[in-house]
Amino acid sequence: MRHILGRPRRRILALVGTAALALGGAIALPGTAQAANILTNPGFESGSTSPWSCTGNLGSVVSSPVHGGSKALQGAVTDSDNAQCSQTVSVQPNTTYTLSGWVRGSYVYLGVNGGASTWTTSPSAYSQLSVAFTTGASQTSATVYVHGWYAQGAYDADDISLDGPGGGGGDTQAPTAPGGLTSTGKTSSSVSLSWNASSDNVGVTAYDIYSGSSQVLSVSGTSATVSGLSPSTAYTFSVKARDAAGNTSAASNSVSVTTNAGTGGGTGFKQAAPYLYEGWGDPPNPTTVMSATGVKWFTMAFMLDSGGCNPAWDGSRPLTGGADQTAINQIRSAGGDVVPSFGGWQGSKLGANCSSASALAGALQRVIDAYSLKAIDMDIENTDEFENEAVQAKILTALKTVKANNPGLRTIVTFGTSTTGPTYYGNRLIEQAQSLGANIDVFTIMPFDFGGGSDMYGNTVNAAEGLKAKLKSTFGWDDATAYSHIGISGMNGLSDQQENTTPAIWTQIRDWSNSHHIARLAYWAVNRDRSCPGGGVVSNCSGISQSTWQFTSITAGFTG
Repeated sequence: MRHILGRPRRRILALVGTAALALGGAIALPGTAQAANILTNPGFESGSTSPWSCTGNLGSVVSSPVHGGSKALQGAVTDSDNAQCSQTVSVQPNTTYTLSGWVRGSYVYLGVNGGASTWTTSPSAYSQLSVAFTTGASQTSATVYVHGWYAQGAYDADDISLDGPGGGGGDTQAPTAPGGLTSTGKTSSSVSLSWNASSDNVGVTAYDIYSGSSQVLSVSGTSATVSGLSPSTAYTFSVKARDAAGNTSAASNSVSVTTNAGTGGGTGFKQAAPYLYEGWGDPPNPTTVMSATGVKWFTMAFMLDSGGCNPAWDGSRPLTGGADQTAINQIRSAGGDVVPSFGGWQGSKLGANCSSASALAGALQRVIDAYSLKAIDMDIENTDEFENEAVQAKILTALKTVKANNPGLRTIVTFGTSTTGPTYYGNRLIEQAQSLGANIDVFTIMPFDFGGGSDMYGNTVNAAEGLKAKLKSTFGWDDATAYSHIGISGMNGLSDQQENTTPAIWTQIRDWSNSHHIARLAYWAVNRDRSCPGGGVVSNCSGISQSTWQFTSITAGFTG
């Protein structure tokens, strides 16, 4: 862990910068700013970070914990990135401004580039920071920031205020209208847009996207994806540019797009894919299982890191040319296909070990290329990935990258749950997916080892309904669309907590999944789909009485 005692050097430099900024305005007496917040999206209530810009793409908007309103900023600090989020605004020369904000976390900083900063440590509750600075004699813009400290965990920030008059030397010139607005892609619930950049005498700080007369999104770049839309519905979009002084351009050309028809209101992606593991539990011949059950897809476990961000099955078996490729070839020869699962509960994981989102995306791409994949699953578990906000962001950003680079690729994230829905870290994962625009196809929960007790059917349904509610509130989806982005991945027979999912219960879960048109049904694992009543929790049988491949046969009946 980076030593905290390195922090005072940053503090001294900030104070030196403050003195330099003040001296720059010493020729004339500074004016006093009137109390008016000139920041845009100061409380992040838009649901987007824009026009704030965050290093490493590590800033996202969350619904908890907040100081005021319903949203706040969360910065996913890493060992090498302090997750600084900043915004540039127009100011008036030789004027005193007050920057304040509410922050939560270990060692959170608030300040202005080239000027004053302040910090606090308040890991369990929001605390207010405030600092004043005076602009230079010819200064017309200022960049304010908030950030955490290396390896000290995520921070939260809310209700940030820069009190003073808007400036830019009295800038009243609006940017030119964006041109060339076009749709670059669509699904049943989203539309992707791009346009040509506007110009401005000072600089464009944001682009506001409109659906009809309603602003639906604000971004800093020249592309955006509007999500939470309804299937088979016509929408008309336009874009306006905005500068730091708040001047807004005329609207771009408009573009009309009709979203795709949905299957049950959603993505149209359906997958019955139980886990098959070639490194454990007497792995069966997959064609024998396919012939006996009718199943077509398998989730192949697990793709890990063999060192240096290099993918390998289980971290030790070769990416190609080994037992895993033999099984995949057999499955495809029998008319089936596979979705590799990256991660899992233990082992050396690519998500945790690859140094950046781009490096992780490169590792994923090597597997995609090796097997011409149609889908990939990121099984995000344990403290190294699931309970690490920075690693969550890295994984989601990598998935966004490979999805953009591989048209038609489906992306799945799999994670633990409580009996009532996503936990704090599950909610965090979903919120980050929305904030980053990751466009995840399926959010799969694992309803086992979760205190399910004797009612595994009821608690699995309750967990799925909790996930549906979270997807609706985060993405603005209706019930049908939310269900169509849900997956369930159970555990057949006895779980580690001695929960018992019997064939009858798994049939109930499958029937509920079909009637609610969810996207994916899986279980851990085909290796265990054999009878051994009283055998306990072992790798090659379920620990209960059942017929051979009975859970796989039930799963094969999932159609969504």
